[in-house]
This record gives sequence, C-alpha cells and structure tokens, in this order.
Amino acid sequence: MTPAPSTGAAPASAAARAREPARGGGDAYEDVLVASHLTRRFGDRVAVDDVSFHIAPGEAYGLLGPNGAGKTTTIRLVCGLLSPDDGSIEVAGIAVTAGATRAKARIGYVPQEVSLYPDLTARENLAFFGRLYRLSGSALRARVDEVLELVDLTDRADDRVDAYSGGMRRRLNIGASLLHRPELLVLDEPTVGVDPQSRHAIMESIRALGSSGLAVLYTTHYMEEAERLCDRVGIIDRGRLVAEGTRRELVARVGERDRILLSASGSLGSFAAACRSMEGIDSVDVSDSTVELLAKDGRLRLPTVLAAASSAGASVRSVEVVEPDLEAVFLHLTGTALRE
Repeated sequence: MTPAPSTGAAPASAAARAREPARGGGDAYEDVLVASHLTRRFGDRVAVDDVSFHIAPGEAYGLLGPNGAGKTTTIRLVCGLLSPDDGSIEVAGIAVTAGATRAKARIGYVPQEVSLYPDLTARENLAFFGRLYRLSGSALRARVDEVLELVDLTDRADDRVDAYSGGMRRRLNIGASLLHRPELLVLDEPTVGVDPQSRHAIMESIRALGSSGLAVLYTTHYMEEAERLCDRVGIIDRGRLVAEGTRRELVARVGERDRILLSASGSLGSFAAACRSMEGIDSVDVSDSTVELLAKDGRLRLPTVLAAASSAGASVRSVEVVEPDLEAVFLHLTGTALRE
C-alpha cells in the first residue's frame, strides 16, 4: 500500500507547521492528532472499542499490545483507510474521513508490508513517490537526497531494492512516507522481521524525527521499543485502551515498586533490620550475601540505605536498582504476559 498523495505543497518543516493554525478551520491546534471514542466492528467482533488518545507536536506515542489487540485497525482508522462505526479523528485540526485528502496529506503512513518496487533503485522509488506527492524538478531531487541521508541510504541510493537487506527496505519504506513532510508519521510495527542492527538503525531514525518536531504514532508488541522510543504509551488489549501515560506514570498507577539489590558482607542482619524501619521500604529479604529491598522510588532511597549499611557494619560491594518495566505493567493490567 502506498501513502496517500499530497494535494498541495508542503511547508518548510514539521516544527514550523506545528506552530501554524490548522488550515481550513482557521483555529490553532495544540495536538497534531486527536482520536476520540473510536469504535470499529467487523461483524460481531469489536476490533476497536471506544479508544481515545492524542499526540502533540514532537511527541512519540506508542500503541503497545499483542498481535490481534486492535493496533493495526486503530491506525487504519487514524489514516482514513477505514471508517469508524463511532468516534472521530482530527489531524492538524482537520477531520479525517474516507475522502478527506487534505487531512491525509498531513499523514505519513508506514504499513507493516514494505511498499516498494524491488526492480527500481532507492532513488527511483523515492522519485516515483515524490511525484505522487506532486513534487517535481529540483525540489523533488533535493528532497530525495534529504530523505536518503535521513534514512542513511545515500551510499546505496542507486542500487536496486531487490539487492537490499530487510532492514534497508524497511528504512527506505519509512523514507517514502516522509517525502511530503507530514505532520504525523504513523508506523505499524516497522521492525518486524529485521535483524537487531537494522532494528537499532530504524529506531534511531525515528527518534531523530521526533526531536525535529514530527508527531509519531508507533505500534509495536516489543516492550523495549516502546520504552526506548515513546514519550507516552497506550496499552491496548482486545480492542480496548486499558491504560496510557509515561512509563513512570503507568508504573505508579499499578503500584509497582523498584527492587534494590545489594551484594554485601558483614552484619547483614543488622543492616536488614535498619532497612525495615525506613520510610518507603516495603520489604527486605536476605539471602547469602545479597540483600533485596522492595521500595518506592528506589534510586532516591539509595543514600539512606548505604548510610544504614555503613552504620550497621555491612560492607556493600555492588548495588543494582531494577525499575519495573512495561512488561510488569501489562501483566498487572491484563492478567497475562504480552502475547506474540
């Protein structure tokens, strides 16, 4: 599937556009994307069930959930490729509907399937898509060069795509969605099936786009990608958005605690007793030469904990603070581990 072509010339940059009023309505907008109470049914199955979220300029928002959770259906609704049974979507203050080309022109969509022509070079692919976006001449050539540099494929620009690795094809696929300088970039599991090195390169490219002011909607079922890339995360399961927020907000919501692991020797019993009396320490366990604490805001407790060790006659050799991750949050909210 190719991205929807633009219907007009693009402004100079995503950051500049984020400061402009929404064209058509005339009113300024704070969020690039506003999705409100989205519902979509396929027969008797509810694929998306009353989902609402928003994304600000420069923000990366992750939809985290297992395969079949409703992520792909949600982003197809956002891009106007499906119509919701209920709810509404606005991009840059413009309502997204099946025929809303002005709203779609502000979206760059990267589907799960690579949408490139394998018998063309990278440069030829980008030039083709650029012409769909009504770019031409020197402006098109300059933009193709910019995108090739952005996705780190300048040195392979004139090689055919069928000679590319899977990761290189994914990066070029992202590049094709950026030619028209969209305000919202939507990526549907863009790292599926690629090697770790290519995954790292893709995530670094996406991180750079967010820092330039582009709003990013990123779907994944990889916890580490959501934690690394996303400013906020929405956890979606069985079509419902069960929670959203920053990682720390989600952890605080479900009451998860940090684990402080100390490798120590000496008077561990006295040290453990001192820790049990501290504010913010929920539990203390001693096993051989290890003391494990369950604490709120573990890193803030460290100075007091280490002072207590010294006073109790315990010698601490190493300290590790293990903060709860999104896997723990997902397990708490859904009752299951993240399913593949």
